[in-house]
Amino acid sequence: MKRILSILLGLAICFSVAAQHDMKNMDKPKNEAPKAAQKTNIKPAQKQKANPTKTSADKPAKTVVYHLYVRDTTVNFTGKKAKAMAINGQIPAPTLHFTEGDSAVIYVHNQLKTPTSMHWHGIILPNRFDGVTYLTTAPILPNTTHLFTFPIVQNGTYWYHSHDLMEQIGLYGAIVIHKKDNDPTIRTADKQPEHVVLLSEWSNENPVEINRRLHVASDWYAIKKGTTQNYGEALLKGHFGTKLVSEWKRMLPMDVSDIAYDRFLINGQTTQKQPQHKNGEKVRVRLINGGASSYFWVQYAGGKMTVIASDGKDVEPVEVDRLIVGNGETYDVILSIPDNGMCYELKATPEDRTKFASIFFGSGMEMTVPEMPKLNYFAGMKMMNGMMNMGLKMDDMGMKMSAQQMDMNRVMYPEITGGNKPMKGMKMKGMDHSEMPAAAAGNLTTLNYAMLRSTEKTTLPDAPTKELRFELTGNMNRYVWTMDNKTMAESDMILIKQGENVRIILRNSSMMRHPMHLHGHFFRVLNGQGDYAPLKNTLDIMPMETDTLEFAASETGDWIFHCHILYHMAAGMSRVFSYENAPPNPEIPDPKKAMALLNKGDRAYYTTATIGLESNGSDGNVNISNTRWAVQTQWHLCLNDRKGYESVSHVGRFIGRNQFFMPYIGFDYRYRLGRNTETDIFGRTNNGIDRRRVATLGFHYTLPMFLLLDARIDHTGRTRVELSRDDIALTNRLRLNLMVNSDREYAIGGRYILTKYWSLSTHYDSDLGFGAGITVIY
Repeated sequence: MKRILSILLGLAICFSVAAQHDMKNMDKPKNEAPKAAQKTNIKPAQKQKANPTKTSADKPAKTVVYHLYVRDTTVNFTGKKAKAMAINGQIPAPTLHFTEGDSAVIYVHNQLKTPTSMHWHGIILPNRFDGVTYLTTAPILPNTTHLFTFPIVQNGTYWYHSHDLMEQIGLYGAIVIHKKDNDPTIRTADKQPEHVVLLSEWSNENPVEINRRLHVASDWYAIKKGTTQNYGEALLKGHFGTKLVSEWKRMLPMDVSDIAYDRFLINGQTTQKQPQHKNGEKVRVRLINGGASSYFWVQYAGGKMTVIASDGKDVEPVEVDRLIVGNGETYDVILSIPDNGMCYELKATPEDRTKFASIFFGSGMEMTVPEMPKLNYFAGMKMMNGMMNMGLKMDDMGMKMSAQQMDMNRVMYPEITGGNKPMKGMKMKGMDHSEMPAAAAGNLTTLNYAMLRSTEKTTLPDAPTKELRFELTGNMNRYVWTMDNKTMAESDMILIKQGENVRIILRNSSMMRHPMHLHGHFFRVLNGQGDYAPLKNTLDIMPMETDTLEFAASETGDWIFHCHILYHMAAGMSRVFSYENAPPNPEIPDPKKAMALLNKGDRAYYTTATIGLESNGSDGNVNISNTRWAVQTQWHLCLNDRKGYESVSHVGRFIGRNQFFMPYIGFDYRYRLGRNTETDIFGRTNNGIDRRRVATLGFHYTLPMFLLLDARIDHTGRTRVELSRDDIALTNRLRLNLMVNSDREYAIGGRYILTKYWSLSTHYDSDLGFGAGITVIY
């Protein structure tokens, strides 16, 4: 017993050190002793003003100065206090107002204990002020001020945010740039009352911990949302066969959002009323998705919405019943408030439909949008089964899809398709654009990119064209997100030349949507509108879709192109476009060292541990891994020396696109007092040795049904083969574990998940016997 307690104490110390390592989300300056961060209470976003107040479109161009103070704070969005970060004491940050032609002078005062950053999303500006730490802009160190100065050369709806996970907890705000009074492109909509609607989400969990948990194959967020798609649910809903086929192909359960958020917010609140916008008038709503990982469906109770701009650029007006806004995207829409003495809801529903946020325009009785029905996950799973082969590669079945003309999740939306019936006009073979309806089935008109048409010609200059192709790839099992199966740290910069045109052909062969954002440029989306193809800086590309973008390489320096789901970006789904012969960036005096620091993110190691404490002893494991490597230790500890204990440790590298294969080297240690001679299934005996210390060489391979094959040989020539499967979801919280090996050992057990960290557990082990107790999962 003393030996067990000593081992467990040592493990606890290791976990503590590993946890501290995981929580270090950025380097602290070595030579600075930062002062204590200033605490503040959040002020209501709609009442707090930035310094100065907004610039009127009626005033001449001028220098507009803002001071932005970044501080630690606490919030209470859920009835429970949580740590956050705020700018000028508010979440979201103050809206910055300019007129095209102004000069922006922005002082960012970092009063945090850690470095921070600030990116001006969609703004055309000098490379050194783009705000990507270590790539274009120096980190803003604690208790320092960074000055950003740039001319305002555009108009429209944009936003700003830190370029790291801290955006999730408050570092984001809107930017509104008005047209000049004499701008010939001014429309009636540009003179109407307007309102910024900044969408976001909130979790009481630290984003660094969220990021760790996503990398360690935990399904806790699916448990919270009730979307585990377990065997019990599959059986009750008549999809048992669908579940079996999915696991045979080694596909994880369907999901459209990785995280279970506690709240969804509009301008920092779950519900807002705006009675200053009167009944009978029209309102220009500037929609911004400032969320870390959530797409939002937007619907309006007062009738159709008229889309007039996308990502800050004017488009020909198009009426829709709803639109989905990807992370980083902005849309300007016109709402008509009926003149009947009622107020009308604009509802933002995350794609997983777990909750929603609302803002009401007008005054009087509330007219609401019906809640969107729950997703039909098993229908989506069945669809994906037909699209994925055994190697988890998408088979497009002859489809040619782009511009969102077919929503790959539409089969999951019963309000469109009428349940599980196939969409009218759908042909699963030889489908081309002409066979796809431009709008949704039924009476709902859903915006897609093919509907967007620029108000002006967007053709590129006559210049040589450099064509690039990227495949968006991902591994949900280990949460690795890549382009061409490489993270940014594993890739070279992509060299481009000033004056040429760049065409990018993107194919999404992963199972999730990706909002791809290009810094410092607008690109044309080739959507069938010819010379009037819309300009955007962020493109939502759906599973199995191929899209073509093109832009004029008119800048200089290094610019990042990445998925705007923050956790996908952190996992590696990024590339850097680098202009040849660009002048040195004064913000980055040592580019090689800076790039190494930038690449640390998707090379980071994450720790997970499972510790069973039961009446027959302790089984458990610790795993420290990153994108390609893993260090793993397993143990079996009994309460007496006769049954003994065992420890198996190894270091391995994941191989292949799906990382099903991991060769490793390791070391095994086993002890059992008075061990009897035992024979394995290969006819080899252990000769009754009490202690066994061997070096091993072996591999892990993930078989169909997620069975893990572990085959090894030690330096004495003895082989061992083991099959195991953990976390078979029988219900939303009940899990089954199985193991059998060539030494004629076997185990079967179960866990009932109580909380994020604690489970009730029991199991029978052929060596340890029956036991029951608790299991801790970190």
